[in-house]
Amino acid sequence: MASANATTNPGDQTMTDGMHMVVQTMLKNGMDKLYGVIGIPVTDVARIAQGKGIRYIGLRHESDAGNAAAAAGFITGKPGIYLTVSAPGFLNGIIPLKEATENGWPVIMMSGSSSRELIDMGEGDYEGMDQYNYAKQFAKAAYRVDKIEDIPLAFARAIRAASSGRPGGVYIDLPGDMLGQTMPQAEADQLIYAVNDPAPAVIPSESSVEAAMKLLASAKKPLIYLGKGAAYAQADDEIKQFVESVGAPYLAMSMAKGLLPDDHPQNAASDRGATMREADVVVMLGARLNWMLGFGKGKQWNPDVKFIQVDIDPQEIDNSRYIAAPVVGDIKSTVKLFNEYLAAHPFKADPAWMQGIVEKSEASNAKFATRVNSTEVPMTHYNALGAIKKVTDANHDVYITNEGANALDICRDIVDMYLPRHRLDCGTWGVMGVGLPYAIGAAVTTGKPVISIHGDSAFGFDGMEVETVCRYNLPVTVVVLNNGGVYRGDFENLGNDGDPSPLTLSAKGHYEKIMEAFGGQAYYATTPEEVEKYVAEGVASKKPTMVCCELSIHSGKESGHISYLNPQPVTGPLAGGNEMEDLNATGQIG
Repeated sequence: MASANATTNPGDQTMTDGMHMVVQTMLKNGMDKLYGVIGIPVTDVARIAQGKGIRYIGLRHESDAGNAAAAAGFITGKPGIYLTVSAPGFLNGIIPLKEATENGWPVIMMSGSSSRELIDMGEGDYEGMDQYNYAKQFAKAAYRVDKIEDIPLAFARAIRAASSGRPGGVYIDLPGDMLGQTMPQAEADQLIYAVNDPAPAVIPSESSVEAAMKLLASAKKPLIYLGKGAAYAQADDEIKQFVESVGAPYLAMSMAKGLLPDDHPQNAASDRGATMREADVVVMLGARLNWMLGFGKGKQWNPDVKFIQVDIDPQEIDNSRYIAAPVVGDIKSTVKLFNEYLAAHPFKADPAWMQGIVEKSEASNAKFATRVNSTEVPMTHYNALGAIKKVTDANHDVYITNEGANALDICRDIVDMYLPRHRLDCGTWGVMGVGLPYAIGAAVTTGKPVISIHGDSAFGFDGMEVETVCRYNLPVTVVVLNNGGVYRGDFENLGNDGDPSPLTLSAKGHYEKIMEAFGGQAYYATTPEEVEKYVAEGVASKKPTMVCCELSIHSGKESGHISYLNPQPVTGPLAGGNEMEDLNATGQIG
């Protein structure tokens, strides 16, 4: 392996190697942060990067490194970047690459790999694997760099692929022998460049804008749906102008919360179900008609609904149903044209439509407040999260990361967001193991306090990153809502072997001791008052903090809001004479 320092040849001509050239290319393109888990053959890449002024954040698992980088991509609109070792490290890192691609977030994964001739001949190299070809199916694009002089080109193509159109994950394969290649520094300097305009605007056609706005004007009960793509677009002012000009109710997907503040008078979240069932024309801004919205059909929608769908990817149009008015373009350019059209052809939704939603929402909110403000002990998800809401209502600039089933669903319903791109959660795939890495990415990127809210099951996927939070002294307050199990803690073993149920975890576990072990502040809360006090102290301190909240083992529904995706088990006598109860009987669709 080449030295961590540039070398010189006998003629004193300064030389550089592949590792230095990777770092120099990153710096040229403004990549000043690198997440990773390192080892052979990329150890010196991270050390050189740190020595050259790039902030290196070393996590405890490659999936977490990738998710932290992806969070940075969502918040900034520029590709986050992470680094892994070969084979097993690469495989761990490929999961967040796919997650980012599904979410539409820009991120670049770099991995060290084996020499080509050893892999292609199957000679059994250390951690040998054809990573490049494997990565293709999980990424938006993939590149392998076989020659040192191609490093700048690979980065340019990766940055463009990650950023342009619908953003996504891009893989760069770095064979160990290539990283050790050398070339004159003067020649390398001539090759390294900053990418120019990597994500150009996509302007929609005039006819599609006109057709969409004419359809909207014909609506009796219009609805605007905001997705995380709209939040990512950083078109905050344009979207606010559009929503308020039309005067229609709007709904926000979870990571679009805060694009308009959740207390905005046109927010229909408290009457979501009825609003969707009654709306006759729906404008989809950066939201997709996938499983989270019932594919745009079925009982949760008006059977005669017509959709206006704005998406930068033409392949997303008609993905699951007919779209009456497709508009292909980036959100910022498109909504700007919508606003210009409305200025020339004013349209305002019938105030009675919005007023009816407001009245029904007020009744719903009053009923909901009883649960949220309850002093019940042991706590439920509702009053524990209600206590956290008091903290976030007083600190609008706090970032929220969130994972779990009930911990996710109920947090989304209770904790209001006031600023865009301040909430990060399980996303399109609904995966676990993202909460703490997203918190690390948000804290490193912004320097602002983060509250990372987990169910006890979800925390098990990424809990070791508490050490990372402490090692880098990040302003992260971790909250674990412990109800003693997957979904909840009162399930029983249907057999007679004495083991806990497959869904059972430690109801009295002191998860906060993990934070204490690494030098952070630790609290154990049993009442809503304690939750509010301890979370507020953690946010104010801007230091690593953890609050373990003891909930009732009966708090929670199996599968949260998506019970309909969980097959119903057979009831009645089974082999062996056991009676199997319907464990999903209490599940509800949110």
